[in-house]
Amino acid sequence: MSSFIKISEQPSLYNDLEKKSVRQILEEINTEDRKVAVAVGAAIPQIEELVNGIVPRMEQGGRIFYVGAGTSGRLGVLDASEIPPTFGMPPTRVIGLIAGGDKALHGPVENAEDDPLSGWEELEAHGVTPLDTVVGIAASGSTPYVLGALREARRRGIPTACITSNPGSPMAEAADVAIEMIVGPEYVTGSSRMKSGTGQKMILNMISTAVMIRLGRVRGNRMENMQLSNRKLTDRGTRMLADELGLAYADARMLLLKYGSVKEAADAYRKETEGKEE
Repeated sequence: MSSFIKISEQPSLYNDLEKKSVRQILEEINTEDRKVAVAVGAAIPQIEELVNGIVPRMEQGGRIFYVGAGTSGRLGVLDASEIPPTFGMPPTRVIGLIAGGDKALHGPVENAEDDPLSGWEELEAHGVTPLDTVVGIAASGSTPYVLGALREARRRGIPTACITSNPGSPMAEAADVAIEMIVGPEYVTGSSRMKSGTGQKMILNMISTAVMIRLGRVRGNRMENMQLSNRKLTDRGTRMLADELGLAYADARMLLLKYGSVKEAADAYRKETEGKEE
């Protein structure tokens, strides 16, 4: 890998940041952020390949594991944690692993990302199998915690993918599907929480949302399986149901609370209505 160059660690295209006005700083950050969507767009063929591989395995009970350290790990945990409330899937179907464990969600854990064995050990503790998919996330493309997990998973026949900001990285070599999102140097040199983190969040959104849609967790354009965990979501679900079935708000709310989700309520209502018509 002698030709491997960490573009994400290259010097910023901007200098003397401390001498700039707030407006200049914000406009320059915005200029750099506009490059992210373009870089993510260029990686769509690889994202598509990954999603198409994940869906049939999840239909057979497989899971997605996100593996990352620092910002990358936190973003993986975030995306995984949004799946149950958004799509009504059990929290065991998309799992985020971060070097250093839960403590690392709030701050750095010394040397956690430098252990090449712990990532695989955590996957093994979850009983990872070839029906699962392991997605390594690291802007650098060389984080030992992530790289070790990918290499061992692939060696054991478990499908792997990676999301990185550098081309030709060790992680890309270790993964079946390499999603290389080349956003260039960060505004603050080496601060991969910026463009790299933004791009990772976009790609994770794309992966999980596309997978959930293909698994039937969305109907039309609505999150009909979302958890009714607060008044806002109960109100949203009620309005969705009222609109879909042509019911009064109060009747839709009563139906929703009885069945617990828009999908279950709509299916039950249609079944009952069809039964009366017969």
